[in-house]
Amino acid sequence: MTITVHHLQVSQSERIPWLLEELGVPYTLKTYQRAPLLAPAAYKALHPSGAAPVIDDDGLVLAESGACVEYLARRHGAGRLFVDPADPDYPAFLYWWHWSNGTLQPAVARAMYVRGAAEDSPMRAVSREKLGRALQGLDQQLAKHAFIAGSALTAADIMTVFSLTTMRCFSPYSLAEYPNILQYLGRIGKREAYRTAMAKSDPDMEPALGADSPKPLL
Repeated sequence: MTITVHHLQVSQSERIPWLLEELGVPYTLKTYQRAPLLAPAAYKALHPSGAAPVIDDDGLVLAESGACVEYLARRHGAGRLFVDPADPDYPAFLYWWHWSNGTLQPAVARAMYVRGAAEDSPMRAVSREKLGRALQGLDQQLAKHAFIAGSALTAADIMTVFSLTTMRCFSPYSLAEYPNILQYLGRIGKREAYRTAMAKSDPDMEPALGADSPKPLL
């Protein structure tokens, strides 16, 4: 069994090494630098999507973060980090698992797209409202639980953290108003699997676990 993770540096493909470190599943990591901001041609040639992440499992090539996370966890991790439907936390897990890329990441991306708009632009107002609502909802959830879907780390956390951290290199926003998110990121930053994955994936980048955004790349 040979799992190759094709990681575009400073991107959402950081989720995949973190997942595999948490699962204790061996993998080979191949990193690609941005050229200068978008994926290089070699990365775009890996899959028709042309986007990160991409994995290769003995010739099976797969893209899309959620698909890669679920495939690896179920095929190679005995379903760990996914919550059983009989578990009381299953509805919360299901919601937050889909919320990560269905609500939070689009809200952060929208804020990036309207950064050049006038301060009083309706688009900026909508963007701020959507992102603020998403962060407030997450902060309220984390006031009740150590991790997003309950007391234990799940795939919902693996999917969500990127939008709270590295994505702020492209779409800066402050987390100062969200103390529970900041405490949560402090817990994530202490996990050996997360630290190991980030050190392998982006050794020159300090994980953005604090209130302030890192220096923007755009």
